[in-house]
Amino acid sequence: MPMSGSEIEGMILAALPDATVEMTDLAGDGDHWAAKVTSASFAGMSRVQQHKLVYNALQGKMGGVLHALQLTTAVPN
Repeated sequence: MPMSGSEIEGMILAALPDATVEMTDLAGDGDHWAAKVTSASFAGMSRVQQHKLVYNALQGKMGGVLHALQLTTAVPN
C-alpha cells in the first residue's frame, strides 16, 4: 500500500519541525509524489546534504513503500 502525502509530510516534519512541506500527487495514484521542503536547517548544506536529510527522515521507506519522490529543497528567504 502506498504512503499518503500526509504520512510523508508528517515524517519530514517530525525530523525537521521548522520545515514547510508542500506535497503534490504527480500521477493521481497516491504512489508518485513531489515534495518541496523549505527549512532553515538546510542553511550551509549542499543540495545533496539537504536531500539526504529528507531521505533519512523517511526512515528507509524510499524505494519500498514510497515508490517515487521528486524532491526540491530550499532555505527560506
